[in-house]
Amino acid sequence: MKIIKVENPSIGANCAFEIYRVALSQGANVFGLATGSTPIELYKRFVESDLDFSNSTAINLDEYLGLSGDDKQSYRYFMNQNLFNSKTFKASFVPDGTNPDHNAATKSYDQIIQENPIDIQLLGLGRNGHIGFNEPGTPFDTTTHIVDLTQSTIDANARFFEKESYVPTQAISMGIASVMSAQKILLMAFGKEKAEAVAKMVHGPITEDLPASVLQRHNDVTIIIDNAAATNL
Repeated sequence: MKIIKVENPSIGANCAFEIYRVALSQGANVFGLATGSTPIELYKRFVESDLDFSNSTAINLDEYLGLSGDDKQSYRYFMNQNLFNSKTFKASFVPDGTNPDHNAATKSYDQIIQENPIDIQLLGLGRNGHIGFNEPGTPFDTTTHIVDLTQSTIDANARFFEKESYVPTQAISMGIASVMSAQKILLMAFGKEKAEAVAKMVHGPITEDLPASVLQRHNDVTIIIDNAAATNL
């Protein structure tokens, strides 16, 4: 793992932007993307830049189960608002959270990933060590699957909803094996509340109890953290 420590998330976004700029210049064209508050500053830099994604494919990590793409709390809506409406991609994929045939939805997304091998997978980090919506206990060989969200994840996401009772309790997510199939992985984590998960991810045992620990097995991982998230290292 390559660890980049920065003073604050804004500088972290600058570092991540440079990684993408270089990757594009070297021919990368399939990008695994993430949602949540962590990548917003990075996406702002994409939008404000002259980077050309018109020949690139975006594949998002996850989506809430039951939310359509025009729901303001859906991750498709988030991506449209923060990136896709302003930057043209050749194709952009987000898991289908509305398909009642869950098996078909997960198999279809696995096929998309197989047909578009990911050059760089962007990740955030949950306080409990989840990546994507792969909660503690998720087998490392899992591909796209339906997830029952833990209470800690529901609590963390409740700030985006009018009431906690509105937060979906399930999601469809790339599995850990899907994430690990990417050629390069870029994880961003900021804030004191992520410090324990960061330390366990980097130095702790590789265990399904902390999904992000599996990244120790990948041969090209860059972690961008601010000073607060690096407290326990």
